[in-house]
This record gives sequence, C-alpha cells and structure tokens, in this order.
Amino acid sequence: MDNPEKTTLQPNGARRYAALRPLARFTGISLRDIVVTVGPITLLTVIVIGVAFWIVRPAPPNTITIAAGTNNSTFRNTAEKYRKILARNGITLKIIPTGGSLDNLHMLSKPDSKVDVGFVQGGVSSGIKLDHLVSLGSVFHEPLTLFYRTEGTDGTVERISELAGKRLAIGPQGSGTRVLALILLKANGIEPGGATTLLDIGGEEAADALVARNVDAAFLMGDSATPAMIRKLLWSPGVQMVNFSQAEAYTRRYPYLNKISIPMGALDFGKNVPVQDVQLIAPTVELVARESLHPALSDLLIEAAREVHGSPSLMRRAGEFPSLQEHEYRISDDARRYYSSGKSFFYRNLPFWLASLMDRLLVVVVPIVILLIPGLKLAPALYSWRIKSRIYRWYGILIALERSMLAEPGPEERQTLLKELDEVEAGVNRMKVPLAYTEQYYVLRDHIMFVRNRYRGF
Repeated sequence: MDNPEKTTLQPNGARRYAALRPLARFTGISLRDIVVTVGPITLLTVIVIGVAFWIVRPAPPNTITIAAGTNNSTFRNTAEKYRKILARNGITLKIIPTGGSLDNLHMLSKPDSKVDVGFVQGGVSSGIKLDHLVSLGSVFHEPLTLFYRTEGTDGTVERISELAGKRLAIGPQGSGTRVLALILLKANGIEPGGATTLLDIGGEEAADALVARNVDAAFLMGDSATPAMIRKLLWSPGVQMVNFSQAEAYTRRYPYLNKISIPMGALDFGKNVPVQDVQLIAPTVELVARESLHPALSDLLIEAAREVHGSPSLMRRAGEFPSLQEHEYRISDDARRYYSSGKSFFYRNLPFWLASLMDRLLVVVVPIVILLIPGLKLAPALYSWRIKSRIYRWYGILIALERSMLAEPGPEERQTLLKELDEVEAGVNRMKVPLAYTEQYYVLRDHIMFVRNRYRGF
C-alpha cells in the first residue's frame, strides 16, 4: 500500500518540473536591483581607472626631439652622446640644429613647436614666457672668459668697467655669449650706443681679431672657449685673460652665475699656464623640457646626463653634474623624485619596454584591487538589504492599515481601508523576490491575510 505522505509525480509532470528547476533559482531576480547594487561600484572603478590613465600618462612615446646647437658645437656633441645612450632603451633622439641657447629656448616656448627638450644657458630667458617649461637639472658649466690686449692698460684688468671706451667683441646676434656680455656690461655702466664700441663677432673670428689688434677685448664662452683656444690666446704676445676679482659679487647679483676657477698650471704644467689661479664666472647649462614630457623619458634623460657629465674635467668635479639647482626654471616634479629616490621600481629592475607595460597594467589593476573586488564582496549584503527593505516597506504600510482598522472606523472608511488592503496584497503579489527570500515573502502574505481576517472579525 502506497504511503499517503509520499507525493508521486506523473511522467509528464516530472519532466516539466525537471525542465523548470534550473530556471527556478532565477525567479523573481530583478535586473534593476542588480544594476543599482553593483552599478555604482563598477562606475566608480571605471572613473578611477580613467583618472589614473589621465594622470599617469602610461604610454611613453619612443621618440624625443631635442634642440641642440650648431654642427660640431658642445651642445650638438652632447646631444649625440645622449642619442647613443637612449638608443639602448629603444628611444630615438631626434636632434634639431639651432643657433644656440636663445634659439633653443624660443623653440621650446612656442606651443606649436615639436621640440621636447633643449640645452639652455642661464641668463637668456628675459622676456620669454616660461610657464610650461621645467628644468631637469643643470648639466655643465659654460665659463665666460674675457681676453684683452695689454696695450693701453697697466698690464692687469680685473674689472669689466676698466674696458670702457674700447672695442669689444661680444658675440654674434642670438648667441648666449652676447646676451650675457650685454648683461654684464650694463651692470658696469656700458651700454650700446655709448663711447664703447660693441662688435657682434665671436668664436674664432673674435680670437683672431684680438690677436690682430682689431679689437681690444673679446668675450668668449662655450665652444669658442675650448682649452686649445685659451692656450692659443694666452701664448699670444700682449694678450691676457681677465681674472674676475668681483666673481663672488656677480654670483650674488645673478643667481644663475657661478664662480669657478682655473687652477694654476692646469692648462700647461711645464709652462705653468696660467701662472696663478684665475677666477671666472660661469652660467650653468640646464636641460629644459616641456612640462608635458613623460616621466619615464625624464628619467632616461637624467640618467644619460649622469653618464655623460658625471665624470671630472677641467671645469667640474666628479659627480658635480647633473645637479638639482633651481635658477630661472622651476624643477620638474619628476626630476625631484628621480634625484631623491632614483627610478621607480619597475624601471629600475625591468627592461624599459617591460617596465612601461607594467606601469600601464598597474593603472588598471590597482583600482580593481582597491575598489572593485572589495566592493563586489559587499554587493550581496547590499542586494540583501535592498530586497529586505522592500519587504519591510510593505510591513510599514500594513501596520498603519491595521491601526486604522482597530480605531473602529465608519462604514465608508471600512470599505476604503479594505480597498487599500487589497491594493497592498496586489502590490505584494507583483513584487519580484529571489528564492532565498521566499520565506519572508510568504510570511508577509500570511500577515496580510491575518490582518484581513482579524478585521472581518470585528
């Protein structure tokens, strides 16, 4: 005899139940509830990733354009050394020939220029907008040497003011030599159009004019003041080099200037040239870049500068350059970080291309780990709260109706309350509830029925 408590399904019913069973778990799931619960977390994560991409600029370009100088100049030769070093990391350095520091700065300051970085001598920025330019550091000194003929002097000149009324070669138009010479001459009361003749010639032309007595003094710096050129002029009869006795004062007045010296005998030990320490003033050459330069490329450029300029020479000590000295241009934040702590972990331990890839991946992974994963762990609790709050909201309406019914309303009000109770029941029947919450759902329906029956008992 069959057990009366045992339920038996007919074959067709069993098949129908089996077919519906996989879908039953999704019954009552509201897509709107899921979107409202998970959507804000996902949207916040996407926004953070977007902001991170905008700030970090994860993909560095593989080409940098540098404004250098004339062919065979110090700037050009230095840029060629940088090019070889950057090529090790797959970065191409495009070198633009220019007339020198002033040209380089003009090119960097133009918004439509394609130049990313350039060598710029201190003291040439007057009248040029520098808001979007930053310095990656000072890379070397560019000493100013001033040679003069001893005829017409007491044999020694230590101050520029002693050259008033003479013929001075101050460098060609657009050169850093000319800009600095005019600044120093003005500080000594000598300006164009006065009694002193200022000639726009420089370099070897100025040196030859001095030897030939066609000028009385010549300002030389950079490529025109090489050790070979200095020796040539010092060995020329009647030519001496100014020992700037006021060098310290110039550095106080003009922060971009430095006091350096050529030690006695440094140019020729045998002939003891020079015969005493000679004080010079020297602006520093800075590696100036647009503020939009990618941080990874900034690191590579400073690294190249350390390799090229870190060794000792006649005008610098070992490790003196590159240096983080702020003069006319604000120091790049990326440069400050590099000088204080070096390259980032990835770029310090991985090849450049792989480090760049990891940087990009990090921009996506970090927000996901910090926001999305913890947020999704909270999603079930938020979803549960949302479903329960909907059930509790019906309970709030139901208890208000029950209290109104217990207040012994009149016939018309009784009909109104019953109609409202019907509407509550209809609303609950339309409510979508996941299977996990069906117990609360059916309890709510039982309570609605309880209120109805209790009301009918009055």
